[in-house]
Amino acid sequence: MIPAQFDYLAPTTIGEAVAALSQHGDDAKLLAGGQSLLPVLRMRLNAPEVVIDLGRIDALRGIRDEGDAIVIGAMTEHSVVGSDPLVAEHATLIAKAVEHLADAQIRHRGTFGGALAHADPAGDLGAPVLALGGQFVVTGPGGTRTVAADEFFVGLFETAIGDDEILTEVRIPKHTGWGAHHAKFVRIAHQWPIVAVAATVRTEGGVIAEAKIGLANMGSTPLRARATETALAGVPAAVDAVAPAAARAAEGTSPPSDLNGDAEYRQHLARVLTRRAVLAAAGA
Repeated sequence: MIPAQFDYLAPTTIGEAVAALSQHGDDAKLLAGGQSLLPVLRMRLNAPEVVIDLGRIDALRGIRDEGDAIVIGAMTEHSVVGSDPLVAEHATLIAKAVEHLADAQIRHRGTFGGALAHADPAGDLGAPVLALGGQFVVTGPGGTRTVAADEFFVGLFETAIGDDEILTEVRIPKHTGWGAHHAKFVRIAHQWPIVAVAATVRTEGGVIAEAKIGLANMGSTPLRARATETALAGVPAAVDAVAPAAARAAEGTSPPSDLNGDAEYRQHLARVLTRRAVLAAAGA
């Protein structure tokens, strides 16, 4: 299908984009990589009067080192994030997640910030960013503010970004030296995961000193497997020791039921994938 007619704006600065969004309000949609918005427009599930393309704003692209964190511009393509040496060294979990995100075409067109702002609970990036304690920097008419990952994902396809705000960058605290693994279960290649687990682990002498685990498609937002994280502290990085902690991965979750699997099946997958992800991250 052909999208309904709309006006097209292509600002070159963040200020221009914020001004355009403030001016047009609910009649406008932001275009990042377009991997989610364009199919919606073509099917006429949404018909904005104005589309604001962020693709010409250079300030929204790039990855930089800021001491205890790396900063990823919202318009940085997935392929750039996945191949960046800073990400590989200090946020290995994100590099692992991007490696199998959708297909090569989407990885080269889709953007890091666009995927996170879309807030699909089955998305590949929300769980690892949540596990790593990421911070989201948003800019609006009132200036710039930072939102912790725990507060960013509000509901199904809903975030803490205001109607007149733009996600500009994501700050990821460094986890240098931590092992990482991203495990997801799909029915066919490149599909949204039925369940995915993002785990990063710090070990000391073969013992898990600290673990951080994010879950995808186990509720209306990405979730932390906090019961498992707590239970893993001080546990040897071995199958028999990790299994009881991984068995608690689904505690507090409310996964959906659909054609791919019911809630009970997804909770089973979460436990299995958590065990596998933690052991892989720990090098066991």
